[in-house]
Amino acid sequence: MIKSLHKTDLLILDDWLRDPPSLVEAQFLLDILDDRYGRMATLLVPQFPIPTWHARLPDPTLADSILDRLVYNAHRIELAGDSQRILRGQLTLSST
Repeated sequence: MIKSLHKTDLLILDDWLRDPPSLVEAQFLLDILDDRYGRMATLLVPQFPIPTWHARLPDPTLADSILDRLVYNAHRIELAGDSQRILRGQLTLSST
């Protein structure tokens, strides 16, 4: 699976860091991101603000390396407002 991720044109990590990775998972993640850096796109969909990411990774050195490959060369789109799931749920309830 790791080798196939290296070749993926766009890697989407949904719910980024919802569940903190183990040390081994973080090492695999660094390997994947290092291989992709500057060559292929990676899209993160986080549930937590960027300043909290470092603490959610199991090792400070790994966290520095992972975040260096993700944050500093990124295009960021920050959404504001209520969740669309909440808004659409309210519309569904009000129309019934």
